[in-house]
Amino acid sequence: TAMPRITGVSDRDAGLGAKIAYFFTKRRFKQMTGLETATMLEPLRMYAYIPRLLNAYGRLEMAESKMDILSPRHRALAELKSAMTVRCEYCVDLGSAIARGWGLSDEELLALTDYRNAACFSDLDKLILDYATAVSRTPVDVSDELFDGLRAHFDNAQLVGLTHIITLGNLRGRFNLALGIGASGFSEGKVCALPDTGRR
Repeated sequence: TAMPRITGVSDRDAGLGAKIAYFFTKRRFKQMTGLETATMLEPLRMYAYIPRLLNAYGRLEMAESKMDILSPRHRALAELKSAMTVRCEYCVDLGSAIARGWGLSDEELLALTDYRNAACFSDLDKLILDYATAVSRTPVDVSDELFDGLRAHFDNAQLVGLTHIITLGNLRGRFNLALGIGASGFSEGKVCALPDTGRR
């Protein structure tokens, strides 16, 4: 596993706010995945260099985690496909573990790379996966037809929430990729989705 390009703020050097963030993030990830890994806090350790930014980012993540206008399945598909499209190993690794906890099967995790041809996904699942892929590409490639397809299933608040989940996934992924943060072992020894190999 490659080392991050910057050494994150250690437990010893962290300020009070960062220590609190570390504690609650560890607890939340343990609840969601059943695991605690040595490098699970790498992204937060980077944000801890700028305490105000860490605080703001933490509030954003907390608000997103409490958003209940979408089903766990739809959230998991959107987050994971976003991570796969930008090719963030950390996000795919963690996202696969969370998706398993939210009910996605090993078959579905493996089928995400060729989801359009997978019988395990509904037409709505495929629309969400198309949208996550289109939003996460550079440049963004969302057609009116795709958005109208989603509009038939979701109200305005749900569409905003779905878009936010995907774009927050892009923020996480691109941040981690730029700083060299790799997988953290949440899916070690288990089935894990794979980063996309096509165009971004």
